Amino acid sequence: QVQLEESGGGLVQAGGSLRLSCAGSGNSFSNWPVAWFREAPGGERVKVASISWNGGSTYYPDFVKGRFTISRDNAEKIVYLQMNNLKPEDSGVYYCNQDQTPGIGPPLVYWGQGTQVTVSS
Repeated sequence: QVQLEESGGGLVQAGGSLRLSCAGSGNSFSNWPVAWFREAPGGERVKVASISWNGGSTYYPDFVKGRFTISRDNAEKIVYLQMNNLKPEDSGVYYCNQDQTPGIGPPLVYWGQGTQVTVSS
C-alpha cells in the first residue's frame, strides 16, 4: 500500500516560483515512476511532469517544458516539482500520482489529496 501526500502549494504572482513536494510511503514507492498532474476548475486532470523510478528519465509536455523540473530523492521517498516563471494558466490543484499497475493484473494507481496552486496576474 502506498500513500502520497503533497505540499508546497500556495498563492504566487505571475513570474514567481513554487516547489511542490510529494512524500511517499510504503516499500514500493521508490521502485516505480511518479507523475504530477494538474486539474484546473472545470478542466481535465492533465500530466505536467513524470520521472522514472531512478530519476534517469523525465517527461514534460510542451506547455511546461523549460519552466518545470521534476526530481526525486528515493532515500527520503520524496518527489519534487520545481515550478518557475509561473503563469496564471498554471493555477489548479496539483496531484501526485504513482501507477504501479503490473503487466498483467488489475490497475493499481495511487493519488495524493492534492495541493492548490494559484497564480495571480
